[in-house]
Amino acid sequence: MKPKILFIMHMPPPIHGAAVMGQYIHNSEIINKTFECYYINLTTAKDLDDIGKGGYRKYKDIYLKFNDIRKSLKRINPDLVYITPNSCGAAFYKDFLLVEMIKIMGYKLVAHFHNKGVATHQNKLLNNILYQFFFKDIKIILLANILYEDVKRYVKRENIYICPNGIKKNCTDIDVQSAITHYNQIPHILFLSNLLITKGIFILLDALKILHEKNIPFFCDFVGGETYDMSISDFNKEVISRGLNNHIKYHGSKYGKEKRSIISSSDIFVFPTFNETFGLVLLEAMELCKPCIACNEGGIPDIIDNNKTGLIVPPKDSNELANAIEKLLDNTERRVSMGIAGREKFLNYFTIEKFELRLKAILEDCLKTNCTKQCKHM
Repeated sequence: MKPKILFIMHMPPPIHGAAVMGQYIHNSEIINKTFECYYINLTTAKDLDDIGKGGYRKYKDIYLKFNDIRKSLKRINPDLVYITPNSCGAAFYKDFLLVEMIKIMGYKLVAHFHNKGVATHQNKLLNNILYQFFFKDIKIILLANILYEDVKRYVKRENIYICPNGIKKNCTDIDVQSAITHYNQIPHILFLSNLLITKGIFILLDALKILHEKNIPFFCDFVGGETYDMSISDFNKEVISRGLNNHIKYHGSKYGKEKRSIISSSDIFVFPTFNETFGLVLLEAMELCKPCIACNEGGIPDIIDNNKTGLIVPPKDSNELANAIEKLLDNTERRVSMGIAGREKFLNYFTIEKFELRLKAILEDCLKTNCTKQCKHM
């Protein structure tokens, strides 16, 4: 008889890293064949702008979600509960209550963090107390080894699993060869993310201004949707104010083949985020042999091998970012070798198949632990 697991996790919409991975798990043949799986979507936000906001509707939805989870626990009686909680802010307080309810009902629990922020919030008295309760008697899954620093105050290393995210292989050998051999006489830089300040848009624009003032030839494509942070009009004003009108094009959101095409036709992928846990877009660029420049932020140093598959720069430093871009703009051979090395790393570590097998092994190990179900009476 297969062990029963209740997955309480984020799934689209809206589309973000944790929701994408939740959808992969939900659709995973490996996971669903190994376990008797049940799924509850933890998402209460209608779209990206709605994430983190309160209001009567949101509180009502949370209450109904909690009640649904409580009833599902009693009905399913799972051997393990898998949850993707938030690490800080108002969303953490909601997830804290949910986790404690599951504990009180006596179920074995593993929490998979797709975000970070414990270390930056733990010095507040209330947060410190809540974190102590939250992390007690549960196993934790992190996306990268380097992220252990975020929770080490509360979790012993033996209670940590590392499970890097992965994505589907979407490219044929012909696609890859085309991406490797594609050449732009004026090198194209690509930024691929929604228009969020924390993704480093202003840092990149300032870096591009530095390159422009040095008369270094380049063209930069921006791909991503508008957000509460920035509209197309706001973005264009920032571009004009830096004198970059003739060096930048905004393409809006792109998906599927269109997105892969624009990645393939670029020369350098730049992701100067300063609030990131992993960064699935880096994997998409690596699959298509593009050298990546990104910040020393979250789990990114575990994705990019500095000076081998790309370059790592300090966050919020437009001068260092400009220097890194210039190094790759000036060296086509280095760009190509880094891109090929990046694809090799992607295939070895970051495919969805690798992710599924890692998660399967982690869940099986969690089921073997001695923390058994008890006193389920709510």
